[in-house]
Amino acid sequence: MKTTLRALTLSVLAAGWLTAATAQGLRPEVGKPLQQAGELLKAGKAKEALAKVREAESAPNRTAAEQLTIDRMKAAAAQRAGDNATAVQALESVAGKVSGAELGQIAEQLAAAYAQQRNNGKAVEWMNKALQAGNNSASLKQLQSYLQSTSGDYSAIAKDAGAAVAAAESAGRRPDEGDLLRLADAQQRTGNTNGYVVTLEKLLANYPKKDYWNAFLSRLPRKSGFGDRFALDVMRLKLATGTLTKTEDFMEMAQLSLQAGLPTEARRIADQGFKAGALGTGAEAARHQRLRDLAVKQEAESKAALATQAAEAGNEKTGDDLVKVGYAYVSMGEADQGIALIEKGIAKGGMKRPEDAKLRLGMAQLQSPKTKAAATQTLRSIKGNDGVADIARLWLIVGAS
Repeated sequence: MKTTLRALTLSVLAAGWLTAATAQGLRPEVGKPLQQAGELLKAGKAKEALAKVREAESAPNRTAAEQLTIDRMKAAAAQRAGDNATAVQALESVAGKVSGAELGQIAEQLAAAYAQQRNNGKAVEWMNKALQAGNNSASLKQLQSYLQSTSGDYSAIAKDAGAAVAAAESAGRRPDEGDLLRLADAQQRTGNTNGYVVTLEKLLANYPKKDYWNAFLSRLPRKSGFGDRFALDVMRLKLATGTLTKTEDFMEMAQLSLQAGLPTEARRIADQGFKAGALGTGAEAARHQRLRDLAVKQEAESKAALATQAAEAGNEKTGDDLVKVGYAYVSMGEADQGIALIEKGIAKGGMKRPEDAKLRLGMAQLQSPKTKAAATQTLRSIKGNDGVADIARLWLIVGAS
């Protein structure tokens, strides 16, 4: 924020002010030194320009128009010269004589100058005047965020950032990343956990960066009511978003895949771990290799038995086993065949967790070019408070990235 304040402080208030000395009604003893001050400012000689402004100010019997022009030029020159006190005095004098857009600009300059002096009370006062005058500039917005954060008023930050996000969404625009980050930070600081998670998800949807994925997926399993059965799904999302990097995570994910009856997925995870250097090195290298060998062995056995399992699943009263076998086919790269079995299982019904079955269908549909469009509809239809809907929404984001 210091850089922003410096940029604000050193800016020339308006190009017209540099040539204001040529305006009609200025006597030569005022107009000439002001004209010279403008030329010196353009040449980057701020201190010399300020001296010329003071020469103009020494003229007796100055008119109101002359004094206003002097104050404008003094503010510009003083800012460029780093004379903050003189700039503030001149700006406040100008602010008392102008209105509308110019007042909004002057008020912003004063707010920035007072913020640089660490006089946040006066800075907030002038910032509010700038807002009331209709100033909605990005620099004022940044200054507002800075002043709110230094005051510790995170409720105000949350309200302001939340309004900006809501306005963008209502207008059909992507919310500004900075507004989402300010909102998330303020919500976290004020203990608004639910709001924080919602904002993180919006960050993912609009700016799917690894840092946001990592923050969200690390928190998701701790969400109230989140089902333990989705531990493997969280790791799948980490793998898909490039946030699965630890040796223990690759090992755990491969083991969970084996427990789920998905040895091909387990072998593929182990292969990625070896390729990334997370597996196959260190004191546990032999253990890593044994896990991969087990996955390869079970993969061969599973491929040989899968057709029989599919036939047996078709004779079951419920569709649970059909969904399970179908997803096994998907994990082996046979997406179309797997989708057909999952759809058959869902149609049969009687399942313990029908929304879980729809999740597997949506994830499978994402794997096939023929059904990617259908995947969006399937994943959007999933309901539930146990994590299944959360996982579905996240795969929608992955699919759109």
